[in-house]
Amino acid sequence: MKLFDSHCHLNDSAYDKDFDAVIKRAHDVGVTACMIVGTDKESSFKSVALSESINNVYASVGVHPHEAKHCSESTLKCLINLTANPKVCAWGEIGLDFNRMYSPQDDQEKWFIRQLEIADRCNLPVIFHERDSKSRLLEIVMAHHKKGRKGVVHCFSGDRAELEQYINLGLYIGITGVLTLKKRGADLRKLATIIPVEQILIETDAPYLTPAPEKNHTRRNEPAFVRHILFKLAEIRKEDPEYLASATWENSCRLFNI
Repeated sequence: MKLFDSHCHLNDSAYDKDFDAVIKRAHDVGVTACMIVGTDKESSFKSVALSESINNVYASVGVHPHEAKHCSESTLKCLINLTANPKVCAWGEIGLDFNRMYSPQDDQEKWFIRQLEIADRCNLPVIFHERDSKSRLLEIVMAHHKKGRKGVVHCFSGDRAELEQYINLGLYIGITGVLTLKKRGADLRKLATIIPVEQILIETDAPYLTPAPEKNHTRRNEPAFVRHILFKLAEIRKEDPEYLASATWENSCRLFNI
């Protein structure tokens, strides 16, 4: 059974001391591919560098909404240059986050729209980040819709109406370890059954969102733990884990043009 962790942050300093061991643990349990996601210029450069060193490890580049206030055309030019590397298979994560407002809304929206334009120009799928935007991200995506654009709504946390709109746009839906958490994951477990199997991805968002039962033993998430998400998702959807593993693998490869 091959698994693809479609969203992790192995470029985080939390892995500086044991990166190779983290990759080995992932391989030992069948997690043989992962996407290392950039959130600013520094982390994007690091994601590309790490991806170059290991087979089946890929990179994305982009400016996260938390970092929007620091974004500039100069920053984006550097990221565009990185896309010449064949290991760069996506643009993101980009979007809107009105939960903590680390960057003003105007800055978030300005650079989100600009990065959508760049991703389209570079012919790269988009990794979307959305939290508490009250459908504003959907409004922008639909207003700047480009036929054929591919993307994934990372760590989906919306309601059924939003989910159905994302699905109708042809976007993939990223499922994290939140699914395994008794209280926090209750709504997501209800919605996970209506996602078409060809539009589901599994992801850790490591080092964040550690799934149960690993959450009881460690705070730091890692790609090896994506198997817990896969098995919980299969249980909820009443699907064979082998079948779902194959489907999510193929979905990841299709989305990222691998």
